[in-house]
Amino acid sequence: MNTLFPNTREVRFEAGNTEIFARVGGSGPPLLLLHGFPQTHAMWHRIAPKLMAEFTCVLPDLRGYGFSSCPDNDPENFAYSKRAMAGDMRLLMASLGHRRFAVAGHDRGARVAYRMALDTPDVVQCLASLDIVPTYDMWHNFTVTLAMKTYHWLFLAQPNPLPEMLIEPNPAAYLDYTIASWTKARDLSAFDPAALAEYRLHYATPEHVHATCNDYRAGQTYDLKADEADRAANRKIECPTLVLWGDAGIPATKRGGDDVEADDPLKVWGAWCTNLRGAGIDSGHFVAEENPEQTLAQLLPFLREFGRQ
Repeated sequence: MNTLFPNTREVRFEAGNTEIFARVGGSGPPLLLLHGFPQTHAMWHRIAPKLMAEFTCVLPDLRGYGFSSCPDNDPENFAYSKRAMAGDMRLLMASLGHRRFAVAGHDRGARVAYRMALDTPDVVQCLASLDIVPTYDMWHNFTVTLAMKTYHWLFLAQPNPLPEMLIEPNPAAYLDYTIASWTKARDLSAFDPAALAEYRLHYATPEHVHATCNDYRAGQTYDLKADEADRAANRKIECPTLVLWGDAGIPATKRGGDDVEADDPLKVWGAWCTNLRGAGIDSGHFVAEENPEQTLAQLLPFLREFGRQ
């Protein structure tokens, strides 16, 4: 029995040249839950029981993470683009019998989720985004303050082998330092030991370090271009959208200067969404682990209203 997710089953799905691992549990309408960097599906363990009481939850590891495989990259970085990852998720959900579903994502998983909502609006019933602003807004609004807090955007996107060469000698230490720095307490106290052990286990392999760097390389290239094309075409996310952020998280980081709207996650998302709501959480970046009660208090009513088919 999995100690973090009792009463769930494991699924392995071949999406082209990529094997996707997922855990499935609960009953009711389908809900896809997508993790971020440098974590795995284990990040949902504190809120999954309440969600599984009302929804059939599918918790995959994204390509390049966890138990999922690490496909070769390509010159355009498409293999690690959010578009490619969203394609994996649509195929996975279809294989489980879910043509249309609610999706919630944190960090990189939220980028996969909103890309899916933009590219295939017929598939996404509703969208919940946890502690991000869109990739377009991250790259186009970098300031000294934001760059210092999210230096990894620039570091991990550097050409191979620079970040790999620096991380691989001690990946667990890099992971621990990184995630501690993004919590409100600036330590590891928010993380369950079993979940933290899983994050360290998977990040410790050179192929996963390389794959997650490729994820950020795609963010700086393919993903940014996709967002820029959507912004130029004034393409919007049409489904009901909930954005949650930690009051000490990444979207709440003050950019500085006179652009007040750039400091307001709802204002930033308002340029992308036609049906938007959101709230801050007393938390750092990892809202589902640092403050599961407040996260559920916002997420469950939204899913009850918009996530039922």
